[in-house]
Amino acid sequence: MLNNLLAPLCLTILAAALSACSKSEGEQAPAAPQVRIETVQTQALSITSELSGRIAAPRVAEVRARVAGVVLQRTYREGSDVKQGDVLFRIDPAPFKADLDSALASLRKAEASAFQARLQEQRYAKLIADQAISGQEYDNARAATRQADAEVAANQAAVQRARLNLGYATVTAPISGRVGRALVTEGALVGQNESTPLALIQQLNPIHADLTQSTRELNELRRALRAGQLQQVGKDQARATLIQDDGSPYALPGKLLFTDISVDPSTGQIILRSEFPNPDLDLLPGSFVRVRLEQAVNRQGISVPQRAIQRDGAGIAQVLLVDAENRVVQHPVQLGGAQNDRWIVTDGLKPGDRVIVEGVQHARPGEPVTIDTSPLPLAQHSGQ
Repeated sequence: MLNNLLAPLCLTILAAALSACSKSEGEQAPAAPQVRIETVQTQALSITSELSGRIAAPRVAEVRARVAGVVLQRTYREGSDVKQGDVLFRIDPAPFKADLDSALASLRKAEASAFQARLQEQRYAKLIADQAISGQEYDNARAATRQADAEVAANQAAVQRARLNLGYATVTAPISGRVGRALVTEGALVGQNESTPLALIQQLNPIHADLTQSTRELNELRRALRAGQLQQVGKDQARATLIQDDGSPYALPGKLLFTDISVDPSTGQIILRSEFPNPDLDLLPGSFVRVRLEQAVNRQGISVPQRAIQRDGAGIAQVLLVDAENRVVQHPVQLGGAQNDRWIVTDGLKPGDRVIVEGVQHARPGEPVTIDTSPLPLAQHSGQ
């Protein structure tokens, strides 16, 4: 009877033991997370600065009235392109034609007087040889000739001035470019005691972007160049990329023209002028822009994908490395500028370091990981 009671109990204990054993075998340690790494290598990287500034026309000409008169006609279409020498305005020329006619008449009179004086001097020259006149009379004749010649020269200058004024009545474009709205209308009296502005012409293609950079940043760059850490970009090779309002780059690349030699005492900044093609006139003077400017080259530069960068609560940039034992190590880095989808690392990494670029969210410092060596998808691979 006792054996009959113990047999089921033993079977129950045995079944529980077998179940516990099988359960412990199924609960193995979790597998190490899988990550993808990138081995750090040095390469030539351009050192860029993103600077702000404004678009400026390379050449600007204020068209002004150079003579006083009434505007008879505006001959150009506002907002159109004009060439140097094109007629823009016509001022009433009648007064200037009259002045020219008067000057020409005065010139002819002076020339007649000079002709008479020369003839008299020639006659006196023969008489003085025969001692028929005094030396004083001959000297007076010679002086009269020279005085008459001076009158002719003065009247010739007056004629030239009258011709200039008559020419100024036809207002032409001093430079080629795009002309803006007219600042006066037909019938307006211009040039009265001042040179009245009539219109504004600006050259828009190519166009300039005047940028500002602090002297501190410029001095740091110069120190790095002198120390040999960076190399100067060759003349006319410093590329510039204009960033549009929506954050996209302007389609046409530009170049750095020069760096100004004086510092603005109120802001402590210096002007850098860049130039961009502007065939479609998308860039207009006065517009606020940002320009990514290449100022130097680091031949031993290091960069990592932006997705590999993490930041702690204090905002310090960090990366996760994989050591020789395939364990995760957290390491702070110092970042420079960004290029495309990568950050330039100025300090904290060395060639050969293995940086986790995928699976960062699953990696924990001090824990082991497995490295995924499978080929990247074509689209993802081409984007790196």
